[in-house]
Amino acid sequence: MNSAFSFKIYSDVKDVPSAWDSLAINNIFLSKDYLTVLQDAAPKNMACQFIGLFLDEELVGLALSQYIDLRDVHSFGERDHCLKTKVREIVFKYFSSNVLVMGNNMLTGQNGYCFSEKLPRSEGMILLKTVAEELKKIFNSNGKQIHLSIFKDFSKSEIEPFDIPQFKSFYKFTTQPNMVFQIKESWTTFDDYILDNNKKYRDQYKRARKKADGISKKKLSLDEITTYNSRIYQLYMNVAKNAPFNTFYLPDNHFIIFKKSLKDNFLFYGYFVGEELIGFNTLIKNGNDIDTYFLGYDEKYQREKMLYLNMLYDMIGYSINKGHKRIVFARTALEIKSSVGAKPIHMYGLIKHSNPLINLLVSKTFSYFEPKIEWQERNPFKN
Repeated sequence: MNSAFSFKIYSDVKDVPSAWDSLAINNIFLSKDYLTVLQDAAPKNMACQFIGLFLDEELVGLALSQYIDLRDVHSFGERDHCLKTKVREIVFKYFSSNVLVMGNNMLTGQNGYCFSEKLPRSEGMILLKTVAEELKKIFNSNGKQIHLSIFKDFSKSEIEPFDIPQFKSFYKFTTQPNMVFQIKESWTTFDDYILDNNKKYRDQYKRARKKADGISKKKLSLDEITTYNSRIYQLYMNVAKNAPFNTFYLPDNHFIIFKKSLKDNFLFYGYFVGEELIGFNTLIKNGNDIDTYFLGYDEKYQREKMLYLNMLYDMIGYSINKGHKRIVFARTALEIKSSVGAKPIHMYGLIKHSNPLINLLVSKTFSYFEPKIEWQERNPFKN
């Protein structure tokens, strides 16, 4: 590696170089505004580090890392209480509880680093591996021995630069796909999108909208998010605790801090029956993309009102009307996202255990810990 390249690790956004945002301009998730959210409202079992990559004294790359302590999290959800789940929990706590993620474990997609043209991709990857090794030393010196080092989340083309000798000891794994909705240029209104659906899925849309009768939707301001905060958190936890796999839970002030920091780039929509908040979803503007973020709902209304499906249609309508190019729907609920037109993008990562013997077993045991989701891809559009 070119010895002119170096790095600095920061634990406070206030300390990062002044040129930071000019390099992060193409990804809001590397901006100082977003990193401030991670600093001030990260999950309690997570600590974030912000990394500057330099050519001599010039900032030529940015990266994000997260230390995650899995000991206090029921990683495999609360809906499954079988023996396999208990075994996985025990193994996680004793052999894999201290995790270093080079990237952002709270998002889907490559939101963990960016390089300028002066930092070649292969050089950047080697530099990030050196950063990870330095971070492991720092955590170890503080009594936190890192078990797992993970680089995530990459598409097939994005994982290719890691195919170098320095990463030979890492196991390449694949996870649930990222569901991405491409907005056609011919759709200038939401009606254009609905007309492009075949009859079966136009009927699905009509049925969903009919079920939603009596629900009102409202974009909430910071003051309103603050007012409803305890109910918002209750609705969020309703959904989060039933997820098949968790590595964190958001703190109860997360959405307030998010709105304060990102302002109009963070959209919070509440769904009401009368005065009662029964659900919410959140969107983040990221250039031409809309990224869906966390949501919550009352399970009773979700079943009766097809609330989640209606939220998906609302997200599509907003994105088309505002001229965005695509929606990053992320993981989970793959089939229903597919039914509205999202397509799966296979995602990859690299993982390494710090114990060489256990690391030899990672490739054989990884599938045991990764919850398998069976689903059928749909195509709602006319051929």
